[in-house]
Amino acid sequence: MPRQVFTFDRPSRFVAGTVGQPGDRTFYLQASDAAGRTVSVALEKSQVQVLADRMSELLDEVATRASVVVPPDADVDDLAPLTAPVDEEFRVAAMGLAWDGESAAVVVEAVAAGEEPIEEDVILSDSDEGPDALRVTITPAAARAFVARARRVISAGRPSCPLCSLPLDPSGHVCPRQNGYRR
Repeated sequence: MPRQVFTFDRPSRFVAGTVGQPGDRTFYLQASDAAGRTVSVALEKSQVQVLADRMSELLDEVATRASVVVPPDADVDDLAPLTAPVDEEFRVAAMGLAWDGESAAVVVEAVAAGEEPIEEDVILSDSDEGPDALRVTITPAAARAFVARARRVISAGRPSCPLCSLPLDPSGHVCPRQNGYRR
C-alpha cells in the first residue's frame, strides 16, 4: 500500500493539544488549513515535550547562524481547544525536524508506527513507500507559538508530589519517599 503523506504548507493552525482529564489525557498534533481540512495524529506526552524542546533549539540556532529574523520566545496566543471532531489518523512512532533555508521555514514530520522498524531515511523524504506521515511547514513565528502552547499543554497535567516528583492523583498516591504511605 502506498504511503499517505498529509502535507500542510503554512497551515492556518498547527498545535499540540489533549483530549481527556489530567492523568488520562491523549496528546495530539493537529494541523488545519484555510480550506477546512484538519488532520490529527496521536502521540505521547514525552514526544510533545521533545518536539517543543528541539524546535526551540533549532530556532535559536537558526537565529545565530542564518541571516533569518527569528522572533524571540512567544506568548501563547491560541488557547482554543483542538478542532472537533478529533479523529486520530495514526499514532506517531517517530518525528523529524528540519530547517528549510529556501523558504525560511521549519519542517515537522510525524511518522506513523508500522509493523517494521522505521528507517531513518524515510523521515522527511519524498519516497512513495513507507509509513504514513504528517508533514507541516511553518514560519519561525508559528514555530515559536507552537512551542509556547506545547509547553503550556504539558504543564497543565497533574501536580507533582513535593517529595518524589511523581504525579498526584486527585485521591493522592502511594509515595515511595514515605515508605509506601498515602500522601
